[in-house]
Amino acid sequence: MFLILFLLSTQITVFAERTNELSWPREFEKNNYVITVYQPQVESFKENILEGRMAVSVKPKEKDLLFCAAWFKATISTDIEERTAALEKIEIPKMHFPDMEDQSKIDKFSQLLASEIESWDIVMSLDRLTASLGDVEDLQTKTATLNNDPPEIYFRTTPNLLISIDGDPIIKEIENSGLEYVVNTAFFIVKEKGESAYYIKGGKFWYESDEITGKWKSTDNIPSDIEKLAKDNRDKTEPDSILATITEPPALIVVTKPSELVQTDSDPDYQSIEGTSLLYVKNTESDIVMDITSQKHFVLLAGRWYQSKTLHDGDWKFTEPNNLPEDFSKIPDSSDMGNVRANVPGTQEAQDALLEQSIPQTAAVDRNTTNVVVYYDGDPEFKLIDGTDVYYAVNTEKQVLRINNRYYCVNDAIWFVSDNATGPWAVSDTRPDEVNDIPPSSEVHNVKYVYIYDSTPDVVYVGYYPGYTYSYVYGGVVVYGTGYWYRPWYRSYYYPRPVTYGFGVHWNPWTGWGFSVGFSYGWVGWHFHPYHRYYWGPRGYHYGYRHGYHRGYHHGYRRGARAGYRAGYAAGRRNAYRNVYKNRPASVRSSTRQRPQTGKVAT
Repeated sequence: MFLILFLLSTQITVFAERTNELSWPREFEKNNYVITVYQPQVESFKENILEGRMAVSVKPKEKDLLFCAAWFKATISTDIEERTAALEKIEIPKMHFPDMEDQSKIDKFSQLLASEIESWDIVMSLDRLTASLGDVEDLQTKTATLNNDPPEIYFRTTPNLLISIDGDPIIKEIENSGLEYVVNTAFFIVKEKGESAYYIKGGKFWYESDEITGKWKSTDNIPSDIEKLAKDNRDKTEPDSILATITEPPALIVVTKPSELVQTDSDPDYQSIEGTSLLYVKNTESDIVMDITSQKHFVLLAGRWYQSKTLHDGDWKFTEPNNLPEDFSKIPDSSDMGNVRANVPGTQEAQDALLEQSIPQTAAVDRNTTNVVVYYDGDPEFKLIDGTDVYYAVNTEKQVLRINNRYYCVNDAIWFVSDNATGPWAVSDTRPDEVNDIPPSSEVHNVKYVYIYDSTPDVVYVGYYPGYTYSYVYGGVVVYGTGYWYRPWYRSYYYPRPVTYGFGVHWNPWTGWGFSVGFSYGWVGWHFHPYHRYYWGPRGYHYGYRHGYHRGYHHGYRRGARAGYRAGYAAGRRNAYRNVYKNRPASVRSSTRQRPQTGKVAT
């Protein structure tokens, strides 16, 4: 894997060219290992101390390539007249090897690396060094321009479930059945043609209403043809042990706009967070914190904090991560609310999450066996992305771009290219630079996180960052989704777009990213829906709980809280890649990891 600790739009030259031979990446051999040091990134330069990070790869003989991140602290001597800075001494106080916990081995490697770098007698440009510092410091607060406007937030103290419809309901007849269904939703909403009553099937419960966005009531009186349709197309998801214990049907909230549900089990049960002036709500699966000083409630949704004076009918506003109350950073990692530290800038958990965010998944793609087929709803239709020279196809489920009269399709994190919008397609060995200009307001923004590193006549080496699966860095923390609502396509077929809200996406340090209670037991993904796979929650993630507050789900992590966090971050990254990889061709899934070339990385 190729590691860059922060996603930069341009490379920052930290150790500039003293001689022509000092270029990046730089490779050396020690004890039958080939070690490659990639271009370092600066974080601070105070007095004569330069601090930053760099990526390092280690290739043992006849074994897979390993990647790690190294934090360095270097003593620098400067020559103002010559405008140079020379490295005198370097320390490696911290290294991160994914899945390696033997600290003695890590310490030995740190010493070896520091000694080798000192032997290079590095001299850098003082002007370039100081010019780079402003950009790097801005990375703590500046990232891609996401939409952080709050969704509609519903607060309830009794059992409810949120049923999201992607815009105004679109009704379509099921051929030769006499039944109609709502196309633009993940949920089973069906009616008999000519009748007024709609039916929703969720888990083991049925509901009925004459108005889709109106009041729904539970029912046992279901038309036989609708009951048969549900049975024939029921979801095969593994039963959810918690929802299986629910005996009374929860109330439904049916929405047509981006929304989230925050609920408690009866009135909020406030508990103190040790060492802080904060309270948290215990009897909920949501992350709710109350700051006594400001008398404001904070709720965490898709990695973003929203604040309001009250939970009931609150006037919710987005809170910039760096504007959170100071006590948020003092929440103990052993607390029941310890998981939210990953969304508090400057905490170790947030830094670890940023680290995971910067690690790409790589693969070798066989040119001869890997292909894609693109279908359009009618003739291909393309729309220009504002502020770019890139057009994207609006009437297909695939992500197809037109750039300089050539066509590119990104499918399962692989770039394909063709001279025609309909193909035939071949694995591309080039990635158009124009994709770096695609803004988050475009539904194809995520393709800019898919890279091509190298190629041979038979193989193309590719990789993608978590941004491809809609996980982004904002203000020093990791958030889910761009926050934009993208208009879906519908003519003869319905093509949904990526969503941010509606599934209660949250971070769980024990299992990674997951959904809130309710979406894992027959509520979404029913198999009749031709595009249900897009709706199985936000792409790449799986269901899971945070507290399991009354049901004994959360027992902590047997090796301690710190180990729990590490396991959680690893699980979250694996889950983020699951959806992309499970549908890949065998030639991709079975390939070994390769060292990519350096190149530009998107923000």
